Amino acid sequence: MLTEKQYKLLMFINKVTKETGCCPSFDEMKDAIGLKSKSGIHALISALEEREFIKKLPHKARALEVLRIPKFKPSAIIEEEKKREIALQNSAAQIPLYGKIAAGTPIAAIANETETISVPFEMVAKGRYYALNIEGNSMVEAGILDGDTAIIKKTDTADNGSIVVALIDNEEATLKILQKKGNEVWLVPCNKDYQTRKLEANRVKIQGVLSSIIRNYH
Repeated sequence: MLTEKQYKLLMFINKVTKETGCCPSFDEMKDAIGLKSKSGIHALISALEEREFIKKLPHKARALEVLRIPKFKPSAIIEEEKKREIALQNSAAQIPLYGKIAAGTPIAAIANETETISVPFEMVAKGRYYALNIEGNSMVEAGILDGDTAIIKKTDTADNGSIVVALIDNEEATLKILQKKGNEVWLVPCNKDYQTRKLEANRVKIQGVLSSIIRNYH
């Protein structure tokens, strides 16, 4: 059984070698596992070599080959992973993901809950929330892009100027700026290529107000 430091070093060497084709330097190893001196790295490498987890390649500086990976993790590593998972769960909340919402031409009404997503707890600390995937680019000037995930606070009322989920004729859902004009509701895009929709107020139901946006970078 390897020690915690031996296991971490072995896994780091294996990861870097696979990703780059080169063995990491002693400084990189030292920083990766939190040692203060290179002498500690030398001792760990010697121990791994004695246990036949790695071997030094002749005629190459710092060249190491990983021979095998242990079947079992050290108990300290397992405990560390459990603590990390618990901390992650405690800092995140699960909210329903209802599918797609149009930031463009309205699409089919919001579907029933099919899955959930994790969001930082502070995003949804007060109230009830759900998530929708943005489709379209009619709100780009408000910083809302195609492919973003919108975090929506559930409400059936909203102030003028709010970005809302509007349900039109109980059939179409869209994300737009709300403007109330007498007996009309205007759904205003944030893109000059799209036109404002002017509808009778009784045709529009507010399903929620935009709270925040999550963006994934690929």
